[in-house]
Amino acid sequence: MTPALTDFANHLAITPVSLTPRAALGIPIALIGSVFLAVGAQLQHRGVVKVESRGSNGATSALSISQLLRLLGRPSWVLGSLLLGLAVVFQLTSLYLAPITVVQPLGALALVITALVNSRVSKVKLTRGTIRSILFCIVGVALFVTIATFTTTSRPISQSQLITVLLLLLVITIIFSLAFGLFRSRFKAIIYIVGAGVLYGFVATLAKVVIDRIQTIFMNGPSGFEWLTILCVVALLAATALGGYFVQTAYSSGPPDLVIAGLTVIDPIVAVTIGIVVLNEAATAPWFAYIAFVVAAGLAIYGVFQLAKYHPQAQH
Repeated sequence: MTPALTDFANHLAITPVSLTPRAALGIPIALIGSVFLAVGAQLQHRGVVKVESRGSNGATSALSISQLLRLLGRPSWVLGSLLLGLAVVFQLTSLYLAPITVVQPLGALALVITALVNSRVSKVKLTRGTIRSILFCIVGVALFVTIATFTTTSRPISQSQLITVLLLLLVITIIFSLAFGLFRSRFKAIIYIVGAGVLYGFVATLAKVVIDRIQTIFMNGPSGFEWLTILCVVALLAATALGGYFVQTAYSSGPPDLVIAGLTVIDPIVAVTIGIVVLNEAATAPWFAYIAFVVAAGLAIYGVFQLAKYHPQAQH
């Protein structure tokens, strides 16, 4: 065995995944969260399609403010939103109880459930290309998250690193906003999905920062409060709002399983990439782990784009 493989094996040896009763409880909770996510996405999609079809002239376009307001009057969309909120609660609880290597890959089951539910509701049979694309998504994201768990270490985020994350989010938000303003008539569902996945990847990172800083405030009192925390909250809310708008618009131009595929693949890949590149969380990882990251991410992202290409409803 080469020295690099030996180091990697030793790294795995000191990072065991133990299924204690507490961790085992996280598995059914994660599965329930996946069901809520799948059904919620289907219901939101139904509400968006009904609202969009009423004011559409036949061409796909971004949702208007009046259409967004009308969504609040669609029972299917409201119920779907409530289920998605429950999905977030269940997923956070499962991550609190169980290791990420056990729980995170289970989140990809939401893609399978959404595909099956949407196929039955829309009476559109899943093709071989669609099934193959879904498998690429699931295998790629599961490998990516597993490799990240074994090769990265969570570190305290410094002020300079946090400022870098906020600046990157600002630049990306400006780019997406300008592209949306100039080319929204040409946007397809996959563009909105990629945009939402990237933004939600930053949201996950900022949420972790805000939670850590709130804990610091409780421990140290008001002296632990600072302006950068407020800026993180503002950026988190802005990215969540823009990402949510992209998701709702994607529902009007693509099937719900394509939307879920993009979010369950791109979101964790972006969040982990931020940790690796900006936060230096993979400083002790062997060189070939970086190659594995690229390969796994490539498989997952390839699956998303293939799903956009081969899904019968996306083609329509």
